[in-house]
Parts: sequence; C-alpha cells; structure tokens
Amino acid sequence: MVIQLNPEPEEQEAQALSDFPEGELLVITKVERQKKSDHRYIIHFGEYNMTVHEDVMIKYRMISGSSFMKDDLEEIVVADERQRAYVEGLRYLERKPRTAQEMARRLREKEIGETIIAEVLQRLQQERLIDDPLYAKQWAEQRIMNQRKGKLWIRQELREKGIDKSLISEALENISPEEELESALQTGRKKWNMIRGDVNDKRRKTGAFLMRRGFSGDLVRQVMNILREEEDFAGEDEEFYDPD
Repeated sequence: MVIQLNPEPEEQEAQALSDFPEGELLVITKVERQKKSDHRYIIHFGEYNMTVHEDVMIKYRMISGSSFMKDDLEEIVVADERQRAYVEGLRYLERKPRTAQEMARRLREKEIGETIIAEVLQRLQQERLIDDPLYAKQWAEQRIMNQRKGKLWIRQELREKGIDKSLISEALENISPEEELESALQTGRKKWNMIRGDVNDKRRKTGAFLMRRGFSGDLVRQVMNILREEEDFAGEDEEFYDPD
C-alpha cells in the first residue's frame, strides 16, 4: 500500500495552529479528504483548519460537531507527526530491509524531530520490522555466499550501515573459516583461469583481485597455494598424457 503524505505538513500545521484562538472551544464544522491524498484530511473549525492523517482523525474522533481546545489540537499535531514518521518508515521498508541508522537518516531527511524518530524506531523494532542483529547476519551470509566478498569487505559495509561493532563481530563469527575459504577459492579460481600469462602473472593478479574483495592476506595466500598446486597438477597430467 502506498501512502501519500501531505507535503511539508510540519510547516502547514504549525502555522495553522498558531492562528487558532486560545481558551476557546473549537467545533469541527467540516471534514474533507485532502486533494491528491487518500489518507489525509482537512479538518475545518469555521475559519480555521488543519490537516491530519486518517488514523489520527479516527483515533481522536475528529468528526463534524466534535469540539476541542487548542491544547488538545497541539497534542493531535504531535500524534500526527508521529504517524507521519511511522508511515514514512513503512514506505522506506517496502523495497528492502533497513538498519536503525538508515531509518533514522531517512526520517531526518523528512524533517522529523529527534524525539519522534526515537519513538518510531522503537516501534519498528518492537514490531520486528527493523532488526539489526538479523540484518547483519543475513547480510554477511549473502555477501559471502552469493557476492563472494570477504569478511573485511563485509565488516566495512556493515559499519557504514550503522550496525554496532558487537553485532558485526557476531554476524561474522557465524561464517566459518571453511565457508570463507570456499568463497575465496571459487572466486580466485575463476579469475585465475581468465588470466593469460605465466603462473607468476596469474598469482599476482588473482591475489590482488581477492584482496580488493575483502579477503585477508592469510586467506589469499592459502588460496594462491591451492591454485598453484592445481596448476602444477594439471601440467603433470598433460605431460604424462600419451594418446599412443
């Protein structure tokens, strides 16, 4: 479901609310759907009006004839901002999972206040829509097995995504040395076989390639030794081959 948000609602609502009279009972005279939005409504109090999300309107029973004081409306504005942030968060999660830091950065771009960002992050985490430990674990597995990247590369990626160091370490510990070696070996073997040149040329270019993909120096040396042995073994087979 795509939710259309009101453009720059903070500025519009704050300006409208500042014009509302103090200490006066305000009665809703009309409720209408906002143009170009399926989920926001304009609430009219005679000559005054404000916009709210549909969920907020329902929660506070903002229907024709209902009355509110300005203090009540200030509370509603905060609730509406909280709902706007939550909806924006859901929209940001539609395409793929996000980390808590990525979500916070997105909400700041939408000019959401820090207090509300913290509340929305807590709600999304409670609903398991944001789960940094699971995100780190799945990201590490996917990068090792499918993208053939090394742990050094993965560690840096997760840092940039704002994952806590302890969660990164835990996620990488789930990747066994054998799994990382197999990933590096498959990647290195493919590169090795593509290079035209002598063994030293293959060793230099393949090693550099694996280092760029985030495999450690020790692991790269291990892979190079295996590939060199495979090359020597293949050469011996050709030498002993006698079609006669």
